[in-house]
Amino acid sequence: MIGGAADGGTEGMASDAVVPTGARLLVAIPMGRGGSGAPFGRETGCMRDWSVAGGLILREDRLLLVANRRRDGRIEWTPPGGVVDFGETSLEALGREVREETGLEVTSWSDLVYGVSVDFPDREMRLGVEVFRAERWSGDLAFEDPDGIVEDGVFVDGEEGSVLLESAPRWVWEPVGDWLAGRVPDGARYDFLVSGTSPGNLDVERR
Repeated sequence: MIGGAADGGTEGMASDAVVPTGARLLVAIPMGRGGSGAPFGRETGCMRDWSVAGGLILREDRLLLVANRRRDGRIEWTPPGGVVDFGETSLEALGREVREETGLEVTSWSDLVYGVSVDFPDREMRLGVEVFRAERWSGDLAFEDPDGIVEDGVFVDGEEGSVLLESAPRWVWEPVGDWLAGRVPDGARYDFLVSGTSPGNLDVERR
């Protein structure tokens, strides 16, 4: 997933956090862990930076959303995606995450569709998400996520997607919803500031 709900600590970041797309952080949050089995975040001064990639996968103009199970039992619907591990490019990580989460194999990705940055000053974290569209993919949906986060998935139209995306954080649903409505020029940027530390009581501001 490309950017999910922000739970506490590094462990929370890896499984239920911002990344993303579970850290399946994304988009998006997400949004689980990377392919190494350990979360990767880069220290920048006193802040920890997380890089996440999210995928927009279409079938007959319907977008794939996956169901991410959170620690408290909630389900968040987001596009697939996850944390970029050390040594990976965004597209390498995205291909791996999509394969693990959905069973689909993407052989070609677009250029950047949009980017999302989320600052969590009270958590001393920053999240950066890059979102791409699958241009060629194959396979059948299969939900055998090794992180145990993604449980299901469905291709949705704009109306259905808007309803499911209400379960995700604003930094996921707003850009995805805009994209579904055709309001996002390629390369667009979304910047958010998130105040608070409790997942159920976060103040999210668009900047």
